[in-house]
Amino acid sequence: MVLIICWFAVFFDGLDTFMYGATLSSMKADAVFGMTAAQAGNIGSLATFGMLVGALTAGTLTDLIGRRWGVILCCALFSIASAGCALASTASIFGFWRVVAGLGLGGLLPTAIAIVSEYSTDSRRNLTIGILMTGHQAGGIIAPLLGLMMIPGWGWRSLYWVGVLPLFIIVPLVLLFLPESLAFLTAKGHHKEAGELAEKLGFEDSLRGRNEKQAKGTLLSNIAQLFKGRNAIITPLFWVGSFGGLLLVYGMSTWLPSLMQSLGYNLGNSLLLLGIINAGGIIGMLIAGTVSDRLGPLRVSMLWFFITAVGILAMGIHVNIAVTYVIVFFTGIFLFSAQTMIYAAVVHVFPAETRGTALGWTTGIGRFGAVFGPWMGGQLFALGFEGWGFAAFASFAISSMIMLLLIQIVVRSNRRIKDNSEPIAAPALP
Repeated sequence: MVLIICWFAVFFDGLDTFMYGATLSSMKADAVFGMTAAQAGNIGSLATFGMLVGALTAGTLTDLIGRRWGVILCCALFSIASAGCALASTASIFGFWRVVAGLGLGGLLPTAIAIVSEYSTDSRRNLTIGILMTGHQAGGIIAPLLGLMMIPGWGWRSLYWVGVLPLFIIVPLVLLFLPESLAFLTAKGHHKEAGELAEKLGFEDSLRGRNEKQAKGTLLSNIAQLFKGRNAIITPLFWVGSFGGLLLVYGMSTWLPSLMQSLGYNLGNSLLLLGIINAGGIIGMLIAGTVSDRLGPLRVSMLWFFITAVGILAMGIHVNIAVTYVIVFFTGIFLFSAQTMIYAAVVHVFPAETRGTALGWTTGIGRFGAVFGPWMGGQLFALGFEGWGFAAFASFAISSMIMLLLIQIVVRSNRRIKDNSEPIAAPALP
């Protein structure tokens, strides 16, 4: 039940996130609305900045009000903001509501991951989180398909009214069926309630043991650990790699339909391609996780970013639409999961005592790439350089690949130094 409810919440998160890219061309073509290419890029960046703030504050907020109420607040926030977008009379007002929506969108994903992870067994936790993340990509598929069906007859505003549905669907489901986090109840001293809930759901032993584990160290001391020894090198490399990965995810999601139209494809095909690239993303999440178990997430992420760069460059060549569908789908397999494997690599490389801090900061710093990507696309169109758009995005895939390669070199070198410094055992005395 937890997974199902959170999956649909994340689905609407993805739908709302990718809705802007699906409506962008129609909004720019709306003479009454008067949105310029530069404004379009700025609004996309401001919305992702709202997601950054939402993601960074979600943990603190849900520690105060609970995971369950965190899901409710985030869903309500981006639903109400979606109504504001539908009613906006100017691009500036629309931009304000997209920032508000970003706060909810950015806060929901880590909150949903946290509560789904808590109610998963150890043996199925990664699989469960992977299934949850497919909801986001599914939303990315449905957004352009809805745009294709609704925009011609009802205009671009109609799509944002769909974004109001979580307020009337997800919020009631959460209130009725989603249990509160046991960790939150325990931390607040509600031990009796936590015990009764754990016993009712059959998680008494496993979750009690897990909830009793407390993070050690202060915030500043945990951050300082990210810059000690080899971490002083690999931490910023992970940050830069994550910056490039999220720049690709949000930049391509926002500007892919417009970039394809600039190559001569019609609006219908351009919107359909946005759905196809997200369909590839769902398959890619499952493939990347399986392959990473064998090769390691660092190697997989490196390879995935290289293939992504090749795919994006190939997308910039105008060919038969059927061939373009294949190229875009193939690129989607690697583009989204390349960034996900960066997170897996952080977990793989950093020790347990600094892993949470390392992952949090890698995610947070990477969000600046999510801000920069849509802005960069807008500037390219505003300056008339949209023909260079695919090459510009592909260059960041290469930069992320290089960052991960450098991390691999540092990790291997550090391991060899450790091995060589081990004292040779003295022979046993008779």
